[in-house]
Amino acid sequence: MKRLQRNLGEPAPVPEAGVHRAVEIMRGGWLTRYGEFGGEESEVAALERDFARFMGSNYALAVNSCGSALNIALLCAGVRPGDAVLMNAFTLSPVPGAIVHAGAEPMYVECDGSYLIDLDDLDRKAGLGAKVLLLSHMRGHIADMEAVTAICRRHGLILIEDCAHTLGARWDGTPSGRFGKFGCFSLQAYKHINAGEGGLLITDDADAAARAVLYAGSYMLYGQNGAAPDAEVFLRHREAIPNLSCRMQEVTAALARPQIGLLEERGRDWNRSYRRLAERFSGLDAVVVPERDPREDYIASSIQFSLVGLTPGQIADVIDRCASRGVPIKWFGNARPEGFTATFEHWRYIDPPRLERTKAILQGLCDMRIPLSLTEEDCGLIAEILGEAIAAVGTERCAGQAR
Repeated sequence: MKRLQRNLGEPAPVPEAGVHRAVEIMRGGWLTRYGEFGGEESEVAALERDFARFMGSNYALAVNSCGSALNIALLCAGVRPGDAVLMNAFTLSPVPGAIVHAGAEPMYVECDGSYLIDLDDLDRKAGLGAKVLLLSHMRGHIADMEAVTAICRRHGLILIEDCAHTLGARWDGTPSGRFGKFGCFSLQAYKHINAGEGGLLITDDADAAARAVLYAGSYMLYGQNGAAPDAEVFLRHREAIPNLSCRMQEVTAALARPQIGLLEERGRDWNRSYRRLAERFSGLDAVVVPERDPREDYIASSIQFSLVGLTPGQIADVIDRCASRGVPIKWFGNARPEGFTATFEHWRYIDPPRLERTKAILQGLCDMRIPLSLTEEDCGLIAEILGEAIAAVGTERCAGQAR
């Protein structure tokens, strides 16, 4: 049996310009974004300026992770200890982590069969006292943002978008991250821009931007930020905001900056492989790939699908068979968390709610990364390996029943 020779965990490469600039910075020794003695604009400030221009936002802030960006956005939105924050139940652990870090309590919203936030459940729970919706575009799937923003307006919710998986994506022509008061982005190694770690926050609100810069740890050097409000805005807040030391350092920004200009090309490459895989997967027994809304202009650096009609043991068998042939697939229905994959039932620091619909959807939900270098032949072999694994499980099941 053929084995896939491609590494599906391969991150997007850092362009040579980023490598050269990072080495130049390291040789100079000035790795922090702030300097008391002036000098040239920092690399981080340049990244903030470039990113704000790319997103069409008034302000941008670079920090050490998307989790820090989410936490700062929550604080700037006025979240205080004990507050409830709405969030979709299908997400990754840094999202409830950011809420708990702010001293608040996650209020989970069910997901639907397309892996999106359940709009009816959101509308119902929006009336239960929360002031903020922290919406994850989980694994690059964007909900109907007209409907989401309408619910937020109706209930007076502040919308924060977690765009860790949707940098460069759009909904009906509007960039992901531009629907809410804040948009938060990730530069972690497996994201659309790979700087190893790092995060970006955007907003059009001058006071919120000033508070965010102060929370991130600018000291009184906020004038060195690249896309921040005027100094008089900071005067209103600079003695009332604690320094949380979430700064981005210079090498991270150097690695990230040249990749902004590559997002369109990368999006085309990822989406081409996604469409090839989705078409092949959809023709396999027991595999369901949800259709995507034509208004969603996604950038699919991974693919999600559901295995239906199989028991958890059979799904685990399929996963193992695929892994043995070089196709690692993550499974959100696993009874134990593994690697980056966990669900609301694994986050025991929060009282787990009864979310039967989400639990049923996650039971068969699988996830696979798409490296930029994937070829059409690779896509065909991956589908072949998955199909043969499912068939083998079915054959063994029938043989067991016959005995």
